[in-house]
Amino acid sequence: MSDRILLGDIGGTNLRFAWMAGEETSPLTVLPRAEYQGLADAIADHLEKSGSSRPDAMALAVAGPVRDNRVVMTNAGWHLDAAALGHHLGVPRVHLVNDFAATAWSLSRLSASDLVQIGGSSPPLGGVRVVCGPGTGLGVAAVVPTAEGEMVIAGEAGHMTLAGQDAQQDAVIARLRNRFGHVSAERALSGPGLENLHAALTEAMGRKVAEHTAAEIVISAREGRCEMCRLAIELFCSLLGGFAGDLALAFGARGGVYLAGGILPRMLDLLRASDFRMRFEAKGRFHDYLAPVPAFAILHPEPAILGLQAMIAARHI
Repeated sequence: MSDRILLGDIGGTNLRFAWMAGEETSPLTVLPRAEYQGLADAIADHLEKSGSSRPDAMALAVAGPVRDNRVVMTNAGWHLDAAALGHHLGVPRVHLVNDFAATAWSLSRLSASDLVQIGGSSPPLGGVRVVCGPGTGLGVAAVVPTAEGEMVIAGEAGHMTLAGQDAQQDAVIARLRNRFGHVSAERALSGPGLENLHAALTEAMGRKVAEHTAAEIVISAREGRCEMCRLAIELFCSLLGGFAGDLALAFGARGGVYLAGGILPRMLDLLRASDFRMRFEAKGRFHDYLAPVPAFAILHPEPAILGLQAMIAARHI
């Protein structure tokens, strides 16, 4: 690829852009996705406002399953086609990558200061690593070591059916099922998912439902201003622990489960004080298998951008 590349992390809430030249990247520019009709408009606006000329290439991490350099964004509804986008903007090379595939590529570039370990052995046992992340949605990808180097597998595990782990969780999931039909992990373990949990838990406990945003729930729980917000956070962390442990079992992820996404850095103290780790390991006869598997919260502000850099350096795109 060319030396002048526009990198982008195209999420359901925010669009983040950085320029890459050689090994250097510029500071991020963050744009709210809701202000634009489409990605081409957002990129054109970014180029105009920053006074930048047309890039020689673009590498974009996008929240959705990418096939043949095309993607429909799961939580935004945008239909993106790399060829059409490049033609519209006059950019000869455009690569679309699943955002959690890019995040998985970032793992080898993260430093110790970018990670907070939550249980398990140190250092990790090696082998497969899994990354998942509660944000606007719930992304999942795995890094698999092979004889030819690491291979990244991106899937849609965030849309697997959510399993309850006790009677209260079953009652909450039943209410979510009445509302949504299929209850995926993403329905509970994302920004909108935290709001869904708060409402369903409040209803299950026979209390009056008051609407709160995910950010308000986190702040109110941390400051001790709202019991239902605290209980919703505890339920969120418990379900996340169970889901993360399931991923470790499914992939044989002895190298660890890495938690990305925009929510967790804002509630890391609440996560560490929760029963996340207990639920992670509570898999019956496989408790001892999971006990040494570490979980890590990723603190790096933009792992998808870091992963795109790694993919370019490895000539994977």
